[in-house]
Amino acid sequence: MDLYEEIRTAAETAVTELIEVAGLKSGDLLVVGCSSSEILGERIGKGSSMEAAGAVYAGIAPELEKRGIYLAAQCCEHLNRALILDAAAAEKYGYEPVNVRPWAHAGGSFATTHWEALAHPVAVEHIRAQAGMDIGDTLIGMHLKEVAVPVRLSVKKIGQASLVCARTRPRFIGGERARYVDELK
Repeated sequence: MDLYEEIRTAAETAVTELIEVAGLKSGDLLVVGCSSSEILGERIGKGSSMEAAGAVYAGIAPELEKRGIYLAAQCCEHLNRALILDAAAAEKYGYEPVNVRPWAHAGGSFATTHWEALAHPVAVEHIRAQAGMDIGDTLIGMHLKEVAVPVRLSVKKIGQASLVCARTRPRFIGGERARYVDELK
């Protein structure tokens, strides 16, 4: 198996496991931050690779699409970690589009790949996703709903990049006498 097929397979396995653990359903948002540089063993932002990003995208996007889950691709810090998503998702959640288009060296290869794959891409500044994948220490936490819960998967790395995933859950309120809904934990 070549490097890019290994990357695609790892990404597919990771997103499939995360969907299951997080209980994602049609209409939910999954934020993905992806450093193609880190995947290839370079320092973040120093070795952008459309091929590595494309391999990750090929593993993740079809799994989300067949389940009706929206992908929000986080851009790099050069675009203030804006997010690329389908215009229908932005409209559904009431996110206001901003005028920017990512490219490999400002926004990143993964966000650019997602932009180019969408029929109606938009960029937005903030979202509150139900779950997220951070591939290569891209710092996606600012785009997750409160309360974020770490998720441990069988996949620990994609290429040479570390993988950290999270799901979210509603806050527990009410104190020691409260009763909770097990399905929401």
